[in-house]
Amino acid sequence: MQALETQAEIPTPQARGAAEGRAKPEREESVAGRRSAETVRVLMVAGGTGGHIYPALAVAEELRRRSANDESIEFQIEFLGTKRSLENRVIPSAGFVLHAVEAQGLKGIRGWRRIQNFMVLPRSSIESAMVLRNFQPQVVVGAGGYLAGPAMVEAALKDIPTLLIEPNAQPGFTGRAIAPLVRVVAAGFAETAVFFGDKAHLTGCPVRPVFHTLLPKDHRPPWTLLVMGGSQGSRAINECVCQAYPTLARKFEGLRLIHQTGEKDYAATCEAYARASKGEGFQGVLDVRAFIDDVPAAMAEADLLLCRAGAVTVAEIAAAGKAAIFVPFPQAADQHQLANARALERVGGGRIIEQRELAPERLAEEVAGLLSAPAALLGMEQRAHQMARPDAAAQIADLVEKLAGLGPRERNRDEYAR
Repeated sequence: MQALETQAEIPTPQARGAAEGRAKPEREESVAGRRSAETVRVLMVAGGTGGHIYPALAVAEELRRRSANDESIEFQIEFLGTKRSLENRVIPSAGFVLHAVEAQGLKGIRGWRRIQNFMVLPRSSIESAMVLRNFQPQVVVGAGGYLAGPAMVEAALKDIPTLLIEPNAQPGFTGRAIAPLVRVVAAGFAETAVFFGDKAHLTGCPVRPVFHTLLPKDHRPPWTLLVMGGSQGSRAINECVCQAYPTLARKFEGLRLIHQTGEKDYAATCEAYARASKGEGFQGVLDVRAFIDDVPAAMAEADLLLCRAGAVTVAEIAAAGKAAIFVPFPQAADQHQLANARALERVGGGRIIEQRELAPERLAEEVAGLLSAPAALLGMEQRAHQMARPDAAAQIADLVEKLAGLGPRERNRDEYAR
């Protein structure tokens, strides 16, 4: 893979006033005493789902860490996202400004709804252009998703250096569409890097550092199964687990289930478990939540995961070194979740049940087989961990610095090698 060519320096515009209509972060870092620091404004474009938000957040937090540790540089980071609840909760709570704009997807959408979503595009472009004009970023980082299209196009038209984070093994629709316009691509998988050619840098998918610090669990009863159907939940997984769990709870005394259902299915799933727990011989411990705020803590408690195969989920599992059964979302654009899961399956770091094959009996058999063989769990964890890229966020932050025209700087990589 060729190295990134040196980019032309982007002149630093004068500081601007605060833009109106921004979601305010819960905390703001003081910049007193740092007036001589070189300021670099970075706009992160991420919204819609956790798969787009969390990689961008990981890079933003790495850039913020560099600002705190280096008095010569100050990164001013703001986010451009949609009006969905996830980014409006997660991004401001992480301490970053969020500009929420109207945006709707087109891929996989048909009929009248597709026409309606297409009509939103002009508004998305106009609102994105207004944020670019007000914030005047020196680098725009897009993490995929339908908002990245209009925002990255507007940035390219203004000759603002752009970096695309493509975490999936199969490049997404937006990534392929804007590939000719972006300057640099941070690829999560080697297969993705090949598609983007000389623009690509194989960085891996950035995840929060805490995932790399989780300690291996001593696998012994009582067992813990963690179920996550993505940030919005999965009805197919929810219903199947509800039916399979009584069988597992009778087989494994004290089996604990931590289950993220998503907001929409939370009440129905709780009712289904309430009915199932009345059965004879039920010995399980249920922990059902609409959304898990502290995923690393839940992973640390788990002996085995059952989950979708979004790029971030796969990267977090590899970073944490956890054993997982993947049920890829069959409607994911271009089957990219299946491709992500295959990457771990090929090295023995995960197993796959495609949704068309998902049934309570099959699921109970797969889970029981692994919980009955701690050595198999340990082997899967070790092979999954070999796929981890602990310095992914740091590598992408390096690319941001280079696009901003900053010179090479010494970095201590030891902290990423844990």
